[in-house]
Amino acid sequence: MSDAEALKRQAAARALEFVTDGMRLGLGTGSTAKHFVDLLAERVKAGLTVVGVPTSERTREQALSLGVPLATLDEQPELDLCIDGADEVGPGLALVKGGGGALLREKLVASAAKEMIVIADASKHVEMLGAFPLPIEVVDFGLAALLPRLEAAIASVGCGGPLDLRRDASGAPYRTDQGNVIIDARLGRIPDPDALARALDGVVGVVEHGLFLGLARRVVLAAPEGVQLLINPA
Repeated sequence: MSDAEALKRQAAARALEFVTDGMRLGLGTGSTAKHFVDLLAERVKAGLTVVGVPTSERTREQALSLGVPLATLDEQPELDLCIDGADEVGPGLALVKGGGGALLREKLVASAAKEMIVIADASKHVEMLGAFPLPIEVVDFGLAALLPRLEAAIASVGCGGPLDLRRDASGAPYRTDQGNVIIDARLGRIPDPDALARALDGVVGVVEHGLFLGLARRVVLAAPEGVQLLINPA
């Protein structure tokens, strides 16, 4: 296991300490969340009783293969805890998520949980969001008309940069689990995440964006010198 993967696993192990018997859990998507599901499965085999709601088909397949009991968000509309990774963690525990393509389901599951805990290696902790491209999930109808409106909305809050249609390994547009496509906004910096989120929410055709604001209650950051727990007091 590489040093980076070892740090991710340390963060996942720390987050697992917050899981208690009988919990309804949101199970995140991505490389760090994958470690959490692996460790959770070990606890389930040892007798822990939980039910998980996965945020993607990838996570669903992983959890099923490891024997973690699952439900849908329709079957479990209220969750005790959601544990997921992040692409960036900024001031106030504002997040950029969606690099793995599951931002819509991730935000739906996180919003259904009483608490969200984010797990990441310390390199994801930044002074300002934006270095990681911001994923924006959109419908594929009328992209040529949508892109200028996206550019205008982003520019209205003092941001700007290339907007790239995400593609899969074959070169075709990447499709989310909901059948939508993703625009990656390479903004470089996001001085006011709240203003950008409001601007994007007002663009017809935008299904969801990767700004997760006011959702994370705790962030577990793993670094070579140890694991740090950040808490949002709000």
